[in-house]
Amino acid sequence: MTSRFNIHELLHLASLPKVGNNRLRALISHFKTPSAVLSASPKELTHVDGIDKAIASSIVHTPLNREFIDDQLSRLNKVEGRIITLWDDEYPMLLKKIYDPPVFLFVKGNFSKNDQYSIAIVGTRHPSSYGKLMAERFATELTELGITIVSGLARGIDTIAHTATLKSKGRTLAVMGSALDHIYPPENKKLAELIEEHGVLISEFFMGTKTDPGNFPRRNRIISGLSLGTLIIESEEDGGAMITARTTLDQNRELFSLPGNITEKKSSGPNRLIKTGEAKLVQSVNDILEELAFALQPIIKTTRPKTEQPQLSVFEQKIFDVLTNEPMHIDAISEQSNLSSSDTLVNLLSLEFKGLVRQMAGKMFVKV
Repeated sequence: MTSRFNIHELLHLASLPKVGNNRLRALISHFKTPSAVLSASPKELTHVDGIDKAIASSIVHTPLNREFIDDQLSRLNKVEGRIITLWDDEYPMLLKKIYDPPVFLFVKGNFSKNDQYSIAIVGTRHPSSYGKLMAERFATELTELGITIVSGLARGIDTIAHTATLKSKGRTLAVMGSALDHIYPPENKKLAELIEEHGVLISEFFMGTKTDPGNFPRRNRIISGLSLGTLIIESEEDGGAMITARTTLDQNRELFSLPGNITEKKSSGPNRLIKTGEAKLVQSVNDILEELAFALQPIIKTTRPKTEQPQLSVFEQKIFDVLTNEPMHIDAISEQSNLSSSDTLVNLLSLEFKGLVRQMAGKMFVKV
């Protein structure tokens, strides 16, 4: 583990009561190194904004907590992780630009230069069929353009975004609300391993930290901080994704919202962001590309060839015209297209083979 600074001293300072991320960053900015901070007098320390006499005394008189430091590094080594500090070259450039970047990150995996071309996709833990489909579609299409997908490893939209990205052989960054040695939710352990291989697992929290609701605002600012923009797909107005929406705006990054059913509570968050003008309404990936054209220019050609729709038979076209983004039962499709059940099934399978339709559980079909 290589870093510009002494990691032992940095961990020690971070562990002191009332020092915290912002004060620690101010201390390093003023004194230049953790060693210089620990060598300073109480009077010198109080010259730094936010450092009162009590905090200065704690810094000067608290001995290096070697037991805590050794435990942290041992836990980190056990999961084959490492620490990146704000002053290291590997620290993500976009995250470094926010007003309160984490002083250090616990990570597994490796950052890529192209991770600076990234979009966050977040939303409810309990998405509708429409939300699931849209999360997969946007993650897939953005990935195919070379864009890195950032999310929070949570159930629902986050998991779908990560999974779709990996399925499309893209890169994804997962920002956790717990320590690297506490994967949450537990059913995402395999997904976390795949992300480590094709992206980065990221946490700001000390090793051993378990998931807690109070951790998510800190986690969410990192999600938006790593991204050029954030796409909200389904969230209630008081949902966690709305915290990410707020941090996106606070960081002066682009905010996008997918409009949803006005009768659904899980659409109320994105719909309100669109109504107030805080987020741009998104109907396709092109809406995101237009807003971020300059930032994404290095990896995306300004003119992309349009993908031609496969030629359809008369019956296939009738069925395709009936289908929508909401799952439909085969009986309803048959009735609306005026085709027999057997003919409907044959043509649906043909459309699925052409990549235009997806079959879901319970004989439900949806337009892709």
